[in-house]
Amino acid sequence: MAAGGALALSACAPPADADAVRVFAAASLTDALGALADQWRRGGGGETVLSFSGSGAVARQVLAGAPADFVALADPAWMDRLGDAGAVRPASRFDLVCNRLVVVGGADSASSGDPIGALLRGAGRLAMGDPDSVPAGAYARDWLTRIGRWDDLQDRILPAADVRAVRSFVARGEAELGVVYRSDTVGASSVRVVLEPPPGEQPRIVCPAALTLAAGPVAEAFAAFLRSTEAAAVFSRHGFAPLDRSGAGSGV
Repeated sequence: MAAGGALALSACAPPADADAVRVFAAASLTDALGALADQWRRGGGGETVLSFSGSGAVARQVLAGAPADFVALADPAWMDRLGDAGAVRPASRFDLVCNRLVVVGGADSASSGDPIGALLRGAGRLAMGDPDSVPAGAYARDWLTRIGRWDDLQDRILPAADVRAVRSFVARGEAELGVVYRSDTVGASSVRVVLEPPPGEQPRIVCPAALTLAAGPVAEAFAAFLRSTEAAAVFSRHGFAPLDRSGAGSGV
């Protein structure tokens, strides 16, 4: 595992190893970045300290001066705010990966051609990120609005702080369905995908990344590693959509 593991943002502290790369990232990137940090270390790249939360929480921590070297979010708008505030190096920003929305139910969920409609006919709840603060929730609201379901669902929404919390709500039966990223379903036996919106309904979901002003040469090398073909294969195994380097995602 990467040094320090996945730390809570509220308890971030400088790493014991001064050369460790301090990574602050969106919760949806937890598994992929954890695997990549291990691969980076095994290849001689050094240690990392990983901190995960919702994109808004990550950005606010960085704006407040949290000790980060590299930031990866699930929402370009939050990265824009970091850039406007001078908290990241503008020239270092790049699109890391793309993602897709899916609807999940419990592991024993019955199949349905229209799970949202089935939920509306019953008394169930739909878990999703808080659309006013969580990018996945904003994407979900946009999708549900586009298909004409948002108004009917508003009193059924169970808001969550991030996509991992959405998944937990569904796994524990506190919500019948949840809207998460495709990457959040890889290896998650406690939930199953019951609907993946077709490409024409999918919002364009891009995860931007950048170096902070505090980043040194090791962090720069880590950022370059994340743009490699080797890293792209790891992201793909964790459910992220391909990204061409012209900035257009091919999976949404």
